[in-house]
Amino acid sequence: MKLNDIRDNDGARKSRIRIGRGIGSGKGKTGGRGQKGQKSRSGVAIKGFEGGQMPLHMRLPKRGFNNPFGKDYAEVNIGMVQKFIDAKKLDGSKGVDHEALKAAGLARGGKDGVRLLGKGELKAKVSFKVAGASKGAIEAVEKAGGKVEVIAADKPEHEKKAARAEANKAAKAK
Repeated sequence: MKLNDIRDNDGARKSRIRIGRGIGSGKGKTGGRGQKGQKSRSGVAIKGFEGGQMPLHMRLPKRGFNNPFGKDYAEVNIGMVQKFIDAKKLDGSKGVDHEALKAAGLARGGKDGVRLLGKGELKAKVSFKVAGASKGAIEAVEKAGGKVEVIAADKPEHEKKAARAEANKAAKAK
């Protein structure tokens, strides 16, 4: 036996089928894809399709709840307010409201206003004008000598609509 005599056993390596190389090859013309239809074309992968059976993602139950009337408040802790006052990024001598907090970079988002939370410690005497505040936050601000004014938020759109409808009914009745 010599090195140049070494070779694989017969049938150990099988070459791949070359598709679309004439009718005589057995895989010519349609190339083993049958005829017509989406799957006979190239580049088709129907993800999530289970042959007409209801797909798994539709069989599983829905979870959770998205409240359409939920409020979106920018939550600000009093500790962060104190930190920004110390860093001279926020002027505590003037009244602090949503615009002032936004300008300082404390309140992001919050299309329904700012809600003050009681985490941290407040030493500066500050008066707040916010959409909401926790009991702890109000106590901490008053302890430091400041005050919290909670602004009554606008009614939701559906309540305004209902009030307008009732007003129109009353006007028609007269």
